Amino acid sequence: MTAARPEAPDEAERARILAKAALFAPPEATLPDGRRDLVGLSREELAAEMAAIGERPFRARQLWHWIYHQGETDFARMTTIAKPLQAKLAARFVVGRPEVAAARASADATRKWLFRFRDGQQVETVYIPDPEEERGAVCISTQVGCTLSCRFCHTGTQRLVRNLSAAEIVGQFMAARDSYGEWPSPKDGTPRLLSNVVVMGMGEPLYNYENVARALRILMDHEGIGLSRRRITLSTSGVVPMMDRCGAELGVNLAVSLHAVTDALRDEIVPLNRKYPIAELIAACRRYPGASNARRITFEYVMLRGVNDSEAEARELVRLIKGIPAKVNLIPFNPWPGSPYRTSTPEAIRRFAEIVSAAGYASPVRRPRGRDILAACGQLRTESERAARGRAAATA
Repeated sequence: MTAARPEAPDEAERARILAKAALFAPPEATLPDGRRDLVGLSREELAAEMAAIGERPFRARQLWHWIYHQGETDFARMTTIAKPLQAKLAARFVVGRPEVAAARASADATRKWLFRFRDGQQVETVYIPDPEEERGAVCISTQVGCTLSCRFCHTGTQRLVRNLSAAEIVGQFMAARDSYGEWPSPKDGTPRLLSNVVVMGMGEPLYNYENVARALRILMDHEGIGLSRRRITLSTSGVVPMMDRCGAELGVNLAVSLHAVTDALRDEIVPLNRKYPIAELIAACRRYPGASNARRITFEYVMLRGVNDSEAEARELVRLIKGIPAKVNLIPFNPWPGSPYRTSTPEAIRRFAEIVSAAGYASPVRRPRGRDILAACGQLRTESERAARGRAAATA
């Protein structure tokens, strides 16, 4: 007799989360001059825009190729489109990118961009090179600020301003690819430096699910950017109701920011745990579709000296995740100004990793990247402030 699968949350809870997300909706994609940004539209929406100006559906396919395969932003350089139509498109539409407000490079080749959007709001995006391969990952933000207030995270000290649109999310990857000159997208499997996406930047992706999902579908479209879902990892602090929907609809790799093995401690350092405690979170991980030895769930665990790094906690972690195809990323805490925490000692991290590894789980210790430019895990922050207009009372 097989054990019953853990019960999934009901649709009412998902609807409540989506309703909260609408309170922090991004601005419209129409510019002050009335032109519409084509980035972030679905294939169907792009076809509808073409139909509205009297063009046939194949024009949408042409534009999709130029925007997402070639990376072109200027209609005049879209050579398969006749000049009269180029002018017609330029009068009505743009192919946008976020503005690079600042860019910094780390001594270890990590790069960080401060992107500014049309309403003046800003987020940070990071490229993290893989020292063992000629490729790396773009760490993408999904919100301006964050609502979770995790105590060890610098981003959590910045209050939530608004969600990012699909265009603003996918635009971060596209702008990063611009800077590396990696257009057009490869069709023959040739690796690119920017070959992976980790949705681990500013914000909680599953509290902006609709826009994140639209952006990831664009990234995965085989006639455009063409990233495999195996090269995309979405990180969540445990928005349990949306984890099921993400798995069913997107099927990307899942990373879970765990950081504690008891509700008492996780309530303190990851306040979302008060709403979705560890038992519910682990049950959602067991339900996540596609989890296997080939596609393991990643548990992220920031190592805080004297807080969560004991051998007993390592053994409890192993007990919690027993039976889940998983690996555990151990992340030495990355200090930031004003933080009350310290990084675990190398010896404590080593003992913790040995216990997890002995239980059969890979337990790599993540090498801090970009610390000198505050680009490492938990260090991203901008100076944007919460918008007014009564949003302060709305919490996710």
